[in-house]
Amino acid sequence: MSQQPIYNKWVAITKSDTVNFDASVSTSGAGVVPCDAVYVGTAGTIALVMQDGSVAATSAAVGFIAGKFIRVNSTNTAAAGMFACYNV
Repeated sequence: MSQQPIYNKWVAITKSDTVNFDASVSTSGAGVVPCDAVYVGTAGTIALVMQDGSVAATSAAVGFIAGKFIRVNSTNTAAAGMFACYNV
């Protein structure tokens, strides 16, 4: 059985089409420290911006989405109660 990693830093996500988790506005992800996962507290659609600047839009259930993400876009995101999780 696979065990969920322990994240020791959680940052509340404010959805934005321009501002990354670290308060930068880099569109390519250059110099932005990505999170290791996003926790979704209320299911819904989510537009995740990956470290390379590409967007993955999907339906998210409550729980963790593992990946190197820098932002959750406001556009096309209905999920709520989200946190950027880091293993630092």
